[in-house]
Amino acid sequence: MTSATAGGTAPVPPARKRKSVTGTRRTVAALFLLPALVLLGALVVYPIGYSVVRSFYDQSGDGFAGIDNYKALFSDDGIRTALKNNIIWVVFAPTVATALGLIFAVLTERVRWGTAFKLVVFMPMAISMLASGIIFRLVYDQDPDKGIANAVWVGVHDTFASSSAFPKAHPGRESPLKPDQGGFVTRDAVRAGQSVSLPLVGVAPDQMPDSAKKAVQAATDPGRVTGTAWQDFTRGKGVGRLGQVDPSELGYSGMQIEAVKDGKVVDSAKVGDDGTFTLSGKADGALLRLPADNFKEPYNGLDWLGPSLVTPAIIGSYIWMWAGFAMVLIAAGLAGMPRELLEAARVDGANEWQVFRRVTVPLLAPVLAVVAVTLMINVLKVFDLVFIIAPGSSQDDANVLALELYRKGFAEDQPGIASAIAVFLLLLVIPVMLFNVRRLRREVRR
Repeated sequence: MTSATAGGTAPVPPARKRKSVTGTRRTVAALFLLPALVLLGALVVYPIGYSVVRSFYDQSGDGFAGIDNYKALFSDDGIRTALKNNIIWVVFAPTVATALGLIFAVLTERVRWGTAFKLVVFMPMAISMLASGIIFRLVYDQDPDKGIANAVWVGVHDTFASSSAFPKAHPGRESPLKPDQGGFVTRDAVRAGQSVSLPLVGVAPDQMPDSAKKAVQAATDPGRVTGTAWQDFTRGKGVGRLGQVDPSELGYSGMQIEAVKDGKVVDSAKVGDDGTFTLSGKADGALLRLPADNFKEPYNGLDWLGPSLVTPAIIGSYIWMWAGFAMVLIAAGLAGMPRELLEAARVDGANEWQVFRRVTVPLLAPVLAVVAVTLMINVLKVFDLVFIIAPGSSQDDANVLALELYRKGFAEDQPGIASAIAVFLLLLVIPVMLFNVRRLRREVRR
């Protein structure tokens, strides 16, 4: 290179080619990216394009249907129910899962065994949707002996309102009792000094209360009405005497007896363990009634998978799976939070609730937004849980767009409408994805 002459300018060196950060040439980079681009085109771009085109054709695929398939999205009852349920899913599932994740992440920072708790909460993420659906189909079983949800619910209910021990009890042959408003009443009025027999049948010996003892015939009392209510268990000729207390028969321990005059209860008593009971002289001339409460069916819990509760029940199973995911991401954000800000707030006199609400949550807002938006995209595509947990009788009530897409495309052979649902789902997901991408880029610039 020559030096500059007087009054002249130095020669400009030739411009150098810009290289990539790693020094890789563009041709080599393109060759490495080509297989991924081919797969992306074959597995994503082509199916999307085909679905868009197919959504404008009729069921056979030969005739152009225009926007008729899209009109069906808002006129078909099944699709409208699915759309309504998807709105419920998008509003509640991400919100509750994110809120629980936030609570778990904040609280586990304060306990020594927080890591173990996080592991337990995150563990459902290792289970497939199929397995989770099977698990919760059993959890929500109507039978309290099988479904844990109803086992807990029935246990709580029976703590405050005990069920009858005699739902199947009823009068036998030649009984002095007759039906009355769900219970039974004596055919004739009773008198003081009389010992009344109230035989019932229909309860197997092994289903009798544990407190029940061998029945005895009540002794008479001149000023009172006495009696016996027992299981009159006759098993054919020569085994047990009809209408009489036998040594092998048990009393209806705990059964309620009422004395009724002119439609009003004048006295009441509870049957003892041996089946005997005693009423005061007020019962003289009254009818004895066994109220319907003695014979009501035992409480069997809630119909979790019935039409009214099936969607909330399935959302509950989704939250069980994904709250751990939200907790882990929020905990990562919490770990990177500057602690001096929290300490400064406490020094300024803020209590823990104020620190959480005014410092922790605002600082975690970007992470919370990413978690919530990610879960929104996820719930728009939910299919497995609804398909497996909801029984056939309630599947229409629990329907979502992804399930309706499957039913239209495979069960009802309407590929045009199924393609329209797929395109509609894509249009719903795209704005949420763009929001998430923009937020992530904004965070990177910071």
